[in-house]
Amino acid sequence: MDLRYRNTESELMDDPKVAIETLRLVFDDINKSNRLLGGNRITLNSVCKLIKEFPRKQYTIVDMGCGDGEMLRELASYFRNTEIEILLIGLDLNEKALTIARELSVDFPEITFLKQDILALKPLNFSCDILLCTLTIHHFSNKQIPIFLSQFTKLAQIGIIINDLQRSALAYYLFKGFSAIFIKTKIAKHDGLISIKSGFKKKDLITFSKNLSHIAHTINWKWAFRYVWVMETSRLSQSYE
Repeated sequence: MDLRYRNTESELMDDPKVAIETLRLVFDDINKSNRLLGGNRITLNSVCKLIKEFPRKQYTIVDMGCGDGEMLRELASYFRNTEIEILLIGLDLNEKALTIARELSVDFPEITFLKQDILALKPLNFSCDILLCTLTIHHFSNKQIPIFLSQFTKLAQIGIIINDLQRSALAYYLFKGFSAIFIKTKIAKHDGLISIKSGFKKKDLITFSKNLSHIAHTINWKWAFRYVWVMETSRLSQSYE
């Protein structure tokens, strides 16, 4: 298997013809995987670190490609136990995913979901403190990613947190075994492997970051086979860990 270059094959769940009930089951599988492997915890910890560095009483956090809103619900639940007030906004272009997200989030009035192309947003009319992109950026090509990153930096006042997959043969084969036990849907099993092949090596992320040399970057590997890339849009230095 050649993993020198990122895969360009589309994932099955990106097909607009996928039935909403099937999509519910796929999201259930994805969320189960994230809970078992601690994927969302990586993003949550990074949000807490940014908030500690840039203390305020209130934050607006946007999740680009929010899917069924699981990441936002986890953030909402966590911050309900703190004195910090957060407004959470989920953006996605998949109306079926947003329907599921709204149904699952009826007990979370602090979360709003919008069908919105983030590239169409004007920074003067829409901004946030922290912008999240969890398991979404790998859906885009190497030509598209710099366009999205540039827009992210215009919208996020404090920072950007990207949490995505490492492109790794070990991760690929371990996921095969994991999915045989813990994942039910064929789509999630298929797309999980495609996602790993579409993921990143650290040098890929560093290359993308060089187009944004005016802000600070920290890129760290995390279990299980993830990279968390934090961009601090209010800082002017650049570093890698």
